[in-house]
Amino acid sequence: MERDTFAPMDRSLTERDRQVIWHPYTQHKGFLPPIPVVKGKDSLLFDDTGKTYIDAISSWWVNIHGHAHPYIAEKIYQQALQLEHVIFTGFTHEPAVKLAERLLPLLPGDFSRVFYSDNGSTAVEVAIKMAIQYWGNQGGHRKKILVFHHSYHGDTFGAMSVSERGLFTDAFREYLFEVRFIDTPSPENIDYLRALVQKEGPEIACMLYEPLLQAAGGMRLYDAASLDLLLEAVRQQGILVIADEVLTGFGRTGKRFAGEYLHQKADIICLSKGLTGGTMALGVTASTERVFDAFLSDDKRKTLFHGHSFTANPLACSAALASLDLLLQPDCQDRIARIARRHTDFLETIRPYPIVRDARALGTVLAFELNTGDDGYTNSIGQQITAAALGAGIYLRPLGNTVYFMPPYCITQKEMDQVYDFLVHCLVRYSGNPVT
Repeated sequence: MERDTFAPMDRSLTERDRQVIWHPYTQHKGFLPPIPVVKGKDSLLFDDTGKTYIDAISSWWVNIHGHAHPYIAEKIYQQALQLEHVIFTGFTHEPAVKLAERLLPLLPGDFSRVFYSDNGSTAVEVAIKMAIQYWGNQGGHRKKILVFHHSYHGDTFGAMSVSERGLFTDAFREYLFEVRFIDTPSPENIDYLRALVQKEGPEIACMLYEPLLQAAGGMRLYDAASLDLLLEAVRQQGILVIADEVLTGFGRTGKRFAGEYLHQKADIICLSKGLTGGTMALGVTASTERVFDAFLSDDKRKTLFHGHSFTANPLACSAALASLDLLLQPDCQDRIARIARRHTDFLETIRPYPIVRDARALGTVLAFELNTGDDGYTNSIGQQITAAALGAGIYLRPLGNTVYFMPPYCITQKEMDQVYDFLVHCLVRYSGNPVT
């Protein structure tokens, strides 16, 4: 048998990767050799030499229960023996229906329908299409979409269009549709924003927002009370409200969903990332019955024409059900609360350092800026910290000069101490001793 020249097994995984792989968000010119991960267990990743790394960012914010969780793995295995996939147009199956039945009562709002897709970007894409067609199906002419500056909602073209114009979208700027950008609400600007909504409301189809925490935009926190006031004004104008909880869902902010901090609720909610505990790709766009009813018609043109080959994949739905089982256990809620308390305590440790700006925490998310160079994703200090952290057995991936720590909920006290100690070491290295 002729040997496959593209996979010479006598070469390292890193060398083979460099010949055939194009990595996301990666400039391959000068790219540091990727670390071959061969195993994950709880909060740890293992490379091919046996070295361990604390996964301090939950593998891009998806892994909430730790790696290789035996309960989730067993549920996926059992489902794979029964039904791995079936087209979801004209068919249904138990994992999809059961997940919707269990998830809907937990969501922060009066949601009644689940539309499945396969990642966070597509969950947002579906929501945008629902909102636009909602008005079109009723003969309306609302076209504007209201979004916040510094927002990030994904990398598909619709999701990019409702995201901040900048580094992630500049190459495609001329292909993106226009939206109305406003600042996140605060006590200082809420009167202006409410007046704007009242003035432009009849033209606005929907408002899309990441509740309380803008993640990829720099882990930016904003005021819940002001957001409630803005959402109240939006609702008075009949504007559809879309909550992007792709990151903030499933315990990240200390509550099951960030919408639980708010009195005003969304008409549509987008979920992914922690939905399956980080094990498989799955997206959810849930809507209220008001939205769903706008698509019920004898006119086939009023159908929501959207779908994916792997819509409601039974394996992914089974993983999500298992992850939900784990999330709802009291000990998981206790671990989330413990991480939140430790983050809050650590803020007092790092705030005196002159290089630290705006140290903040919400639930299991800790973040701060480093006062060095320009703010933004291209600040090279982020790469320096990543390299130093890997040397210390920790995986951190700052957003430029925004450093954040977002661990799986199973992280141990000792592992958290190791990350905290490393962060303090970085602060001492870059700014000297703390101010007394």
